[in-house]
Amino acid sequence: MAITVARFLDVASGLQPNQFSVGSHDRNGTLDELDPIYKRLLDEPVTAVFAVQGKDGRPNLTPMWFDYTGTTVLVNVASHRKKVQWIRANPRLTILLMNPANPYHWVSIKCTVRREVSEDDLREGAR
Repeated sequence: MAITVARFLDVASGLQPNQFSVGSHDRNGTLDELDPIYKRLLDEPVTAVFAVQGKDGRPNLTPMWFDYTGTTVLVNVASHRKKVQWIRANPRLTILLMNPANPYHWVSIKCTVRREVSEDDLREGAR
């Protein structure tokens, strides 16, 4: 699976023409291949905000724990939470990671839940 990276123009130092357009698109094989300036947001302890479609169809935004390996994003959600029901009903998530020191330095990950692993699973639960 390839990852498409949309490179927006950098406006942190001021306005520029076409500032709200995508500058280019890159293809990566894994999240590990992201440009180091973006990958550090995945590796540093920044709060991840997850958008999940709620029962009423509106996005529900929640700060959550996550990790990643290769092209897989790992999400930790208590099974009794409403979010779990919503994710099961619509497994498409958007994750936003924003640098608290610079709001123009951010990464958005659009992904689809492929499977659920219980913490009681003897083989994979420890993940």
